[in-house]
Amino acid sequence: MKKIFSKMDVDKLLHIINKCDDIVERTNVAPENQFLQLATLRLKKGIKFRPHQHIWKPSPTENIIAQESWVVIQGSVKVYMYDIDGTLLETEIINKGDCSMTFEGGHTYEILEEDTIVYEYKTGPYLGIENDKKFL
Repeated sequence: MKKIFSKMDVDKLLHIINKCDDIVERTNVAPENQFLQLATLRLKKGIKFRPHQHIWKPSPTENIIAQESWVVIQGSVKVYMYDIDGTLLETEIINKGDCSMTFEGGHTYEILEEDTIVYEYKTGPYLGIENDKKFL
C-alpha cells in the first residue's frame, strides 16, 4: 500500500494506491476517520460470514467531502494525484485488481488501454456537480 501525503500539510493523507499483490488476509486500507472506507481480504475457500445488515447511525460531522476510489477490473489506468493547492504530487499506474483512493486533494485519470473497465466508488449523497467538485 502506498500512502501519499500533502506537501502543504505533511500530516494530511490525500491518496492511497493499493496493488492487488498487496492483499493479504484482512487489511483496513482507509483510516477509520475517512468517509470512504475500504478493507481488502484474501480469503480461503469455505469461509462463511455471519449474516448481518448495517444500521443507520448519526453522522459525526455536518461537513462532508466527496471521496473517490477506482478499482480496475480490466486494463490499466494512470492516476495523477494532486495536493490540496492543486500541484501534482505523483502519478501511478494501476492495473487489474489495483485501486486508487482519494480522500482530499485532486486527481485525474488517463486510460491506457482499450476496453478498460473500472468500478468507481464515491461517498454520497450526490447533490450535483456544482456541490461536488472544482476543476483544477
